[in-house]
Amino acid sequence: MKAPLCSLLLLVSVCAFARSPQFSHIVIVVQENRTPDNLFGSNPKFEPGVDIATSGPISNGRTVPLTAGPLTGCYDLGHTHASFLQEYANGQMNAFDRVSIHSGSGCQPGSDPAYRYVDNSSGAVQPYFDLATQYGFANRMFQTNQGPSFPAHQFLVSGTSSPTDTSPLFAAENPHDGSNNAGCTAPPGSWVYTINSQGQYGTTFPCFQRSSLLDLLEAAHLTWRYYSPNPQVLWDAPAALSSYYQSSNISLKPSQVLKDIAACNLADVVWVTPTGLASDHPVGNNGTGPAWVTSIVSAIGANPTCADGESYWKNTAILITWDDWGGWYDHVAPPPNPAGGWGESYVYGFRVPLLVVSAYTPAGYVDDGTHDFGSLLRFAENNFGLGLIGAGYYADSYADDLSAFFTLSTPRSFVQVKAPKVNFDKQPLTDPDDD
Repeated sequence: MKAPLCSLLLLVSVCAFARSPQFSHIVIVVQENRTPDNLFGSNPKFEPGVDIATSGPISNGRTVPLTAGPLTGCYDLGHTHASFLQEYANGQMNAFDRVSIHSGSGCQPGSDPAYRYVDNSSGAVQPYFDLATQYGFANRMFQTNQGPSFPAHQFLVSGTSSPTDTSPLFAAENPHDGSNNAGCTAPPGSWVYTINSQGQYGTTFPCFQRSSLLDLLEAAHLTWRYYSPNPQVLWDAPAALSSYYQSSNISLKPSQVLKDIAACNLADVVWVTPTGLASDHPVGNNGTGPAWVTSIVSAIGANPTCADGESYWKNTAILITWDDWGGWYDHVAPPPNPAGGWGESYVYGFRVPLLVVSAYTPAGYVDDGTHDFGSLLRFAENNFGLGLIGAGYYADSYADDLSAFFTLSTPRSFVQVKAPKVNFDKQPLTDPDDD
């Protein structure tokens, strides 16, 4: 099943589908550092219509096959803004073989280490395939920014990484400070690289006075919660927002979301980031990422009717994405910069996976619309009638609202996806790496 193509370039989305229903809860699950070709390449035709490559060009003109690699690896690929530019190669998409490699002692990355897919021979990522085939899969989901985790997570709450609503700059890389990326609580002298529309770099303190979806939610008297393993700003996006870094809505234990669901205490909009072990980051994960994501879906799907009569399954949309491409090869070029030049030199980045789970999403739905992190924000804005963030020219202004994923008029019953059982309460509350 395919969706109409949607334009990412218009100020007002052309994807004006009438959506039914309005959801009471939106759960945004954010994993780490994968592309569709990398994460789903073990079975590139796992359902009709998916767009997964099995080979890719390298800088010397040859085409090489994508080969199997473990979900839990020993090396990390460069995914800074410079890495993006190098791999993108002015639109040729053929220099992923030149990206930097960071490996531990004794690690043997092999030839063309960016050209890998995750080996699923033991079922390591089968829960992701099952979620995609039971619910919705996006062929054209892109990270909005062209860089690593810190700016990516800022885009996931604000549609931008600008220091202020009037700044022409973007925070472009991960912060440098003396207290392990502490954002608004960082010591004096801490800084993060910024980039302007000409691609020139500067620096600024990693604490921002700008608008976000959190502002719109609070103004509408809606609840939110942000689950993060610790207060480092790489994943704890509100920790870099001056209005929210001390908010009690930040939960520094990801597994708390499972308890909140079971207790019928799920906020209206939540962001869920994993522990390092469950992150899918190529270095530092222990293979529990697919089980972690599935546990959230299962908790919502199996949630009994709450005291107020609400059933989470019928009233919750779950959006599962990955914060950046991690340096891995992907064959689909990013869409062009929006008309008017917003984001020039830093928007848009490579593809990342997007799975959409709800009672109103047809089984095996494959969507060809163009989406980015702004689409997740636009979905929440339209669902709750919030309007746009900030000055109205961030990513949410240009994005579609994911309406094509919610076309069933009658809710489906929950379909359980199998995954190993893991005690996530016992995972250490750490990030996997520094990127």
